[in-house]
Amino acid sequence: MARIAVVFHSGYGHTQRMAQAVAEGANAELIAIDADGNLPQGGWEQLKAADGIIFGSPTYMGSVSWQFKKFADASSKPWFAQEWKDKVAAGFTNSAGMNGDKQGTITTLFTLAMQHSMIWVSQGLMPANTKAARRDDLNYLVSYAGAIAQSPSDGGIADMAAGDLATAKVFGKRVADIAARLKG
Repeated sequence: MARIAVVFHSGYGHTQRMAQAVAEGANAELIAIDADGNLPQGGWEQLKAADGIIFGSPTYMGSVSWQFKKFADASSKPWFAQEWKDKVAAGFTNSAGMNGDKQGTITTLFTLAMQHSMIWVSQGLMPANTKAARRDDLNYLVSYAGAIAQSPSDGGIADMAAGDLATAKVFGKRVADIAARLKG
């Protein structure tokens, strides 16, 4: 069994709920980036000990939150020591818009993983893109590079689409399964 860490920032609780679904699927430990962009005590050590790291951030203005960016910039110390090299990596995001330029966030998470010489895991799901598709289907928003979700700007976490959370859970399981296979 691989040890997976989900490191994320959440501004309003939606990305945290998505992180919980990802972590449930991956049987992972959650590491929340706080409102000031800092990890909790022991967070860096948890990331170093993990076999895989799943990054999560809300999409704000087409990219990660400034708090996540502060964490990413602070990861230059593990980068210099190549502490995350050959670990499995993946990413997820949430925003209010159906599209909301989420791909910009996923690309930022992917680039961070590539800077750290990590091995990126894709979504691995076919799209729900037929006439019969419904909002609560797996991968309804159709992402291949990472898990994405949409939450109404005037709604709380209870208003998140069940399909988006199910997609996040399946995504977490995929990442953990691949990390376990690579671990040997």
